Amino acid sequence: MTSVIPSPPLGTATSASPQGLGVPMGAGLGEAASLRRFRFELAAHPGSPAQARRLTRARLTGWSVCEDTCETAALVISELVTNAVVHTASNQIVCELQDGKDLVRIAVRDEGCAPGEPHPSPKLPEEEHGRGLLLVDALCRAWGVQEYDSGLVVWAEVPRGSASTRDASSAR
Repeated sequence: MTSVIPSPPLGTATSASPQGLGVPMGAGLGEAASLRRFRFELAAHPGSPAQARRLTRARLTGWSVCEDTCETAALVISELVTNAVVHTASNQIVCELQDGKDLVRIAVRDEGCAPGEPHPSPKLPEEEHGRGLLLVDALCRAWGVQEYDSGLVVWAEVPRGSASTRDASSAR
């Protein structure tokens, strides 16, 4: 069951600052970003990545985020939720989107189990799995991990704008 919860950002206490997500913010998020935040919970279930993609696309479309950014964010959240489902003993996964001037920030919190931080793992070319974080790394401006209780919050920053806008800004 999915629920939308208007509560404090992931990794913060209710009295914490509006930066959100408990990790350093990129330059693209500012005070206005705290006004456009969407948080939802999913059961740790094989169907949850698809549900996270649908919810992400719907919310970002409602925020008038361009289609390229919506699709990239949907792919990134799908990878992060898949990792939480497959690699943790979580019963529930909490996802959060924050909309900023120059980027969309995604965070996925699990209930933990495996020690250590997630990291991209090199795989043989014929293997079907194991490239999710490499994909996240390629698509995002930045991503990282923060411990939270017994689990982890994995966050990623997706640049707003079309692919040509991202290419032009990275060439500077």
